[in-house]
Amino acid sequence: MDDKVEFNQLEEMLNQCGSSWDAAQSHGLLTGRLVVGGAPIGAEWLLQVLEDTDKDTSYHKNCTKQLDILYQSTFWQLTERLSGFILLLPDDTEDVFYRVEALAKWSEGFLHGLVSAKEDEDLKKRLSAEPLSEIIKDILQITQVGIEDESDEESCNTAYSELVEYIRIAVQLCYEELSDVRNAKG
Repeated sequence: MDDKVEFNQLEEMLNQCGSSWDAAQSHGLLTGRLVVGGAPIGAEWLLQVLEDTDKDTSYHKNCTKQLDILYQSTFWQLTERLSGFILLLPDDTEDVFYRVEALAKWSEGFLHGLVSAKEDEDLKKRLSAEPLSEIIKDILQITQVGIEDESDEESCNTAYSELVEYIRIAVQLCYEELSDVRNAKG
């Protein structure tokens, strides 16, 4: 899968078409929904991200194309299970404060995607049992992460990288742990 969506490009497109979701949140939401629902959630996710947008503009059409590419590549990354899953976040050349804020928003979207799935008792039980309950608690804490003004940039970059790697692996673990839930829905 060679198609790649760039964070800044998608951020601008979502803004232009009037979505209330930003790039990080929308990718987190998509990932959470894929973890619990698998492939069938694509259209539902797209409708949610573009819910309040003007569908008769070229911005909307371009945004829809980019979101479809993002859906396809994210689904492929999760299903291939080759440790290739990548969070859609700002490039490392961006300011660390901005990247941390985007990571918090990504995490918020991911949790929303997990819990906004159709009511399912088995899913609720699985999400409230270890290891998933611990992962959810950790990611919930990441939604609140921030940087002190006096923090040194090198340690902030290191901590940020560690959080991104933790979430990347945690998402893959969640995907594996919930495979039987997804298969039961399909």
